Amino acid sequence: MKTFTLPNTEIVAPNVVLGLMRIPDKTDDEVRELVHTARDAGIDFFDHADVYGNDLHGCERRFAEAMKLSASERDAITIQTKAGIVREGPYFDFSYEHIIESVNGSLEALQTDRIDILLLHRPDALVEPEEVARAFDELESAGKVKAFGVSNHTPRQIDLLKRYVRQPIVANQLQLSITHAPIVTQGVAANMLGEQQSVTLDGGGIVDYCRLNDITIQAWSPFQAGFFTGVFLGSPEYAELNAAIDRLAAQYDVPPIAIATAWITRHPAQMQVVLGTTSPERVTGAALGSEIPLTRAEWYELFRAAGHIVP
Repeated sequence: MKTFTLPNTEIVAPNVVLGLMRIPDKTDDEVRELVHTARDAGIDFFDHADVYGNDLHGCERRFAEAMKLSASERDAITIQTKAGIVREGPYFDFSYEHIIESVNGSLEALQTDRIDILLLHRPDALVEPEEVARAFDELESAGKVKAFGVSNHTPRQIDLLKRYVRQPIVANQLQLSITHAPIVTQGVAANMLGEQQSVTLDGGGIVDYCRLNDITIQAWSPFQAGFFTGVFLGSPEYAELNAAIDRLAAQYDVPPIAIATAWITRHPAQMQVVLGTTSPERVTGAALGSEIPLTRAEWYELFRAAGHIVP
């Protein structure tokens, strides 16, 4: 497993992360098998959110109840969680009160004394960055949160936060897969009149922005064809792409899911792939893509086979 020091932190992180949004109905044994499989593969970084689960903090609580981590076991892993989405309304809330309440709820549910990384979960159109800064300062000074980041934020939204927040923004969790790659395709097809792929969205340049500002991109839904539209692996709708993936999988002697992982980890932005599966077998297979050295030709072959334009 390839690791790196997350910029502006002391966290040595793997480039493949295990997301735990789908464990609320798993038994203790199933959760432990999933986590232990990840650990065996070199994944010691676990992604949560307060809204994951059947009720508030449900997946965080399920994880803690199943794992019953000792102090040394807790020290050996990185726990990341998110705050800001309110499912029952008002939908998004980056107020000081909500952030503090959410983190305290996460600490209790996770049965831990600190969150290693806290992400603001999707943008709040009504954000008052002074309140975010106040919450971050309080959480940091109390030792409750070690590092801070965002999820699904644009360059200008991050700039607005950075004007008020003292702490570095260390991560931005963004949807990215071979087939869902607008944050990459915009740059490749820049200024190509009439091509949808070249349309600048969200201010453009989020990948380059994150690289310039030492913000680690965390790719969520790395195997989804679109926005929760089903996986592209094995899908007849992506026959050409899967043929290329299968050929490379045979060449590198790994399962196809490892090639889908490698397409992201190959990018020089040093991204992390956030797995959402609860299948131990798929976790093991995906982790094998951590260090596969796809060539430029292979990377672009997959890019083109997914339907993206290579001018």
